[in-house]
Amino acid sequence: MQEIKLLENKIKSENILEFKNLYRTFEDGFTAVEDFNLTIKRGEFVTFLGPSGCGKTTTLRMAAGFDLPTSGKILLNGMDITKLPPNERPINTVFQRYALFPHLNIYDNVAFGLKLKKLPKEQIIKKVKKALEMVDLEGFESRKIQTLSGGQQQRIAIARAIVNEPEILLLDEPLGALDLKMRKEMQLELKNMHERLGITFIYVTHDQEEALTMSDKIVVMSEGKIQQTGAPEDIYNEPKNAFVADFIGDSNIFNGIMTGRCQVRFCGAEFQCVDDVEHGTMIDAVVRPEDVIITSPEKGIIRGRVTNVIFKGVHYEITVMSGKNEIIVQSTKKAEQGAEVGLIVEPEGIHIMVSETAINKIESSVSQSYGLLIFDGSIECDIASLIPGAKMTGDNIMTDAHGNELDYDKMKVILTISPKDISMSDDEKEGIAKGHIINLIYKGDHYSYVVRTDDETDIIVDDEYLWNMGDYVSLIIPRDKISFSLKK
Repeated sequence: MQEIKLLENKIKSENILEFKNLYRTFEDGFTAVEDFNLTIKRGEFVTFLGPSGCGKTTTLRMAAGFDLPTSGKILLNGMDITKLPPNERPINTVFQRYALFPHLNIYDNVAFGLKLKKLPKEQIIKKVKKALEMVDLEGFESRKIQTLSGGQQQRIAIARAIVNEPEILLLDEPLGALDLKMRKEMQLELKNMHERLGITFIYVTHDQEEALTMSDKIVVMSEGKIQQTGAPEDIYNEPKNAFVADFIGDSNIFNGIMTGRCQVRFCGAEFQCVDDVEHGTMIDAVVRPEDVIITSPEKGIIRGRVTNVIFKGVHYEITVMSGKNEIIVQSTKKAEQGAEVGLIVEPEGIHIMVSETAINKIESSVSQSYGLLIFDGSIECDIASLIPGAKMTGDNIMTDAHGNELDYDKMKVILTISPKDISMSDDEKEGIAKGHIINLIYKGDHYSYVVRTDDETDIIVDDEYLWNMGDYVSLIIPRDKISFSLKK
């Protein structure tokens, strides 16, 4: 009955699918999707893009009905389908491995779902023929799956998904098993197929080029959250934060400061830009490698020395060191390794993002002895100095200005630590916390890391040395570099 209502409602709204305040937390406490809000229009090609573990597949599974959200709602044509079983949703999924039946020929693979619905034979034949025509495989009905190429198998998987005439087609990294040449061909094929079918596609990938090539809308995700949503051109040219800039295409990201109207300083030089940001604002300057122009040293805004040259087929990737800043350049002209060069960036090639204040604020409980419980250990702190009028009695009890005993169990202290004051070591005996590196961004003269500690606290660390994603490190935090404040 609900299926009928969904079909009746499908013309009423331009929006076909809505995710409202969606959360998915697993039994071990890990939150895969957090406060996910998104509206998808009818007929759009939408791509969920992000690194492994960012929550994109979990979100897709919730849309399909294979997984249920911890909280939040999913609306299809304005109706709540959050708890509706997969078989009652007008939504089909194409998986990476296609899930085709090897013992059945192509006709029976495509017709499988229709036979389960016990449709008349003549109707099944008609629907299968139409579906195969849509994927350009008409006449292949009697072929065995084993005789098909990877690209042809994918088309069969899509034909089987669309034969039921779904309103939405979900595609979970369907090109991941193909070689590079076939993947590029299928990207264009899928885009053309979407235009022919006229139905909504929701695509999951970690491949930036795939997303940029095919999508009407890209949803960039990281650690279960949406970082930015927009058209491919907007995502590439106007990234909202350093993560998006770093993840979408190649980027030079530099710490800088606005020095005047549409004027910015980074890499030790002044540049004109098109973003009018308040004077004195700390910023991240994003410069795409293709927007850096190599010239003679005397003509450059900044000077540097070529340290590496790699031929990439359509361009050279050239690394230039200017002081401590490493600048990547993409140019059709070769530069000589070791040569001194000048670099120019036109105002339109500089994208300004107001710097997110990278500071670590960690909440700590207070122990019975008035120490701070943190990272499965403790840190000494003069807590009485944080509370006006508080003092310790002779029997080690803290009282307020009126002599009333303070309940340590109700106290919370905020520890503030700058990322530059934290160092990392591979010696597990060092430091006050240990964890895995879950993210890194190169900032020109240093790397910005996110370390997730064993107690699930995310710590930002600035380090000039390159560590690898997934490395297990010990965090060394000097006691005198920690600021303490009482949580209000």
